[in-house]
Amino acid sequence: MSNSKQDPFIPRKFDPFFGSEWIGNAVSYGFYRKGQAPGMKGPSEKEILEDLNIISQYWRLIRLYGSDGDSERVLKVIRDHKIPIKVMLGVWLENETKNRGRKKENLREARKGIELGNRYSDIVAAINVGNETRISWSHHRMQQHTLLNYIRIVRNNTDLPVTTADDYNYWNKTDSKEIADEIDFIVTHIYALWNGKTLEEAFEWMDRIYFHEVKAMHPDKEIIIGETGWATDYDRSKTGPGQQASLIKGEVSDEAQGKYLVQHYEWVDKNRVTTFLFEAFDEPWKGGGDATGPHEVEKHWGVFYENRRPKESFQKLLIHLGL
Repeated sequence: MSNSKQDPFIPRKFDPFFGSEWIGNAVSYGFYRKGQAPGMKGPSEKEILEDLNIISQYWRLIRLYGSDGDSERVLKVIRDHKIPIKVMLGVWLENETKNRGRKKENLREARKGIELGNRYSDIVAAINVGNETRISWSHHRMQQHTLLNYIRIVRNNTDLPVTTADDYNYWNKTDSKEIADEIDFIVTHIYALWNGKTLEEAFEWMDRIYFHEVKAMHPDKEIIIGETGWATDYDRSKTGPGQQASLIKGEVSDEAQGKYLVQHYEWVDKNRVTTFLFEAFDEPWKGGGDATGPHEVEKHWGVFYENRRPKESFQKLLIHLGL
């Protein structure tokens, strides 16, 4: 696999359309149910099929975060059952400066992402190499030249569009231009809730961040939103610097998520920005899993509960949309 810095980069257009129909609304798909977690136990094909039959009623583009056996099963189920869903496939990367052993895992992920992308090129719309690997607060932050190396490895071995995802507070910095110059399009994360905004402030703030910060920094790049959403619960006892109860200022509830979703769909339709809602299903393994309490915010971003029952917020959105 080549990773030469001399390899020329020819941008491959990321097509945000599904045939002649625009894919505006997309969704992140975390498939781990209660008792499941990455590297431990993954979903069965039957469970994946149940999920995709739900998802395909409302979205035609999903995001996966890794290239492993679990993601491979998702792609297999889509093909075997002819489910009308496209995938932005992830390559999960972690810091390998502090953890020397991680390099082997990162290379394995990159190779698997290439292999899956090429084998399922009729389903995979793009490959996302690394998730929040450059933003300052990331637990798996890696050096920029290391990320760049993996981006080059992937794009030199596939014809699919290649990108990387990070928080807006990385993409609005000059430093991000080096990475932007080597990817086909930008994936940015924009969370009003995490940034202390209320429901009333959320989308005016999103306009400013998307158009006047990220787009202004990269005017010639297509920019999609890879994560945004509104949680339905959080742990009010976790206070202090960087803690959820100190960062979150807006109302957090099922009702609040419902109001957010209505504005979300209106914003996407108005601005024609391909946007991945975070996320389809609640994921109990997140935020420390069983070691943390039931109110941990990372467990509550889904518009469906972990048992696959739709939240009232999502049901109200469907009524609003006439679905």
